[in-house]
Amino acid sequence: MPKTSIFWFRRDLRISDNPALLAALAEGDEVLPIFIVDQAISDRAGEFRRSYLASALKHLDKTLAGNLQVFEGDAVGILQKLTKKYNATSIHCAKQYAPYGIALEKRISESGIELQFTGCDYAVDPGKVRKPDGTPYKVYTPFFKAWSVVGWERPYNSPKSPNWVSVKDAKRYFPDWDLAKNTKTFEVGTDVALEKWNQFFKGPINSYNHNRNFPGISGTSGMSPHLRWGEVHPRTLLANLNNSADQEVYRKEIAWREFYADVLHHNPHTSREYLNPQFTKMRYDKPGKKFDAWCEGKTGFPFVDAGMRQLIQTGWMHNRVRMVVASFLAKDLHIEWQHGANFFMQYLIDNDVASNSHGWQWTAGCGTDASPYYRIFNPIEQGKRFDPEGEYIRKYVPELAHLRGSDIHEPWLYLDGYSGGYVERMVDHAAERIESLARLEEIKVSAHF
Repeated sequence: MPKTSIFWFRRDLRISDNPALLAALAEGDEVLPIFIVDQAISDRAGEFRRSYLASALKHLDKTLAGNLQVFEGDAVGILQKLTKKYNATSIHCAKQYAPYGIALEKRISESGIELQFTGCDYAVDPGKVRKPDGTPYKVYTPFFKAWSVVGWERPYNSPKSPNWVSVKDAKRYFPDWDLAKNTKTFEVGTDVALEKWNQFFKGPINSYNHNRNFPGISGTSGMSPHLRWGEVHPRTLLANLNNSADQEVYRKEIAWREFYADVLHHNPHTSREYLNPQFTKMRYDKPGKKFDAWCEGKTGFPFVDAGMRQLIQTGWMHNRVRMVVASFLAKDLHIEWQHGANFFMQYLIDNDVASNSHGWQWTAGCGTDASPYYRIFNPIEQGKRFDPEGEYIRKYVPELAHLRGSDIHEPWLYLDGYSGGYVERMVDHAAERIESLARLEEIKVSAHF
């Protein structure tokens, strides 16, 4: 009887550069590849991320010659049944570091199931980079320097002649979510990710430091959804980078993702709670009509509205604009960051709990290595600087398409500014900036947090 190993795909939907899969293949004569749909997670995910996952699973199945088994339900019960059915001698997977994944692994272990962990979703395991005294880093720059010294492995080869357990006669569950929605914006799969990366690496990366901030042009790599689902591993991207200024900036962006994962690893409560507890004392406004308008992209501030509409129409938003809309919610509307983070989580195809929660806390001024609270993004000036001709705004806010060039950033200055039906500004930014700083003074927080 052949020796069977189970390989559990989680956030690593690829067969190349996958050391956990190689470990499963090395231990078993044949490998049963599986994916478990967790209904609790999929219910929170929103249609874009569910749609992306459904497409990605079908693509992964093709790379496995149609032998991927997909299940829906409780991982403990499913793994127990599969172990018994196939007389499996081992279960392999990559380690998870988000709070939900850690809790699930603990529950699996307590049930008597032993998981064989190899690797994780990051270039360096969260918790591995520490100060000389053994404590974790709280500031990004020294973390980046230490992270660079720790280093990472070279990409792993693809398996040669893998022997999969045949599932031709098995009833396989593939989620029947809308597969058309996300493909209008993002294609799925490792081959797509690598081709996109190769095209980016041939030229655009060499102007990355400048172009990455302009949402109206293709100045970024577009790797975030592929990294989120593990269709490509960060070490695959890091392996190509040299020490040029632009490529160093890209390396630092990957390190931000790793830094936030490290922060969350040491402070798991911060996926929903303040890292700096002093901010729980601040006065906040309850979400209401203004929050609804922010969600719909109807604040009356063109750059903010373009970003929110990009999110709800495509399931993605440019990183520069994410900071601007987050600052607007937290400091112009005075609404707690968790409301915005939860809304992002519903829509973002590339949602990552560590990056999302701590990106929001950075902008709100209450997180590790945070932007000082008194740094308040001016949504008008940000638009003028990073979308000078209004190309990005014009794409997502057609009510302003009749305005020429930079006029689009301040439609209230022109007689025909609102002729297309655009909404008027819901707040006065200058006045709300003063209000935000006043609320900061009330909790008497140092400017250097």
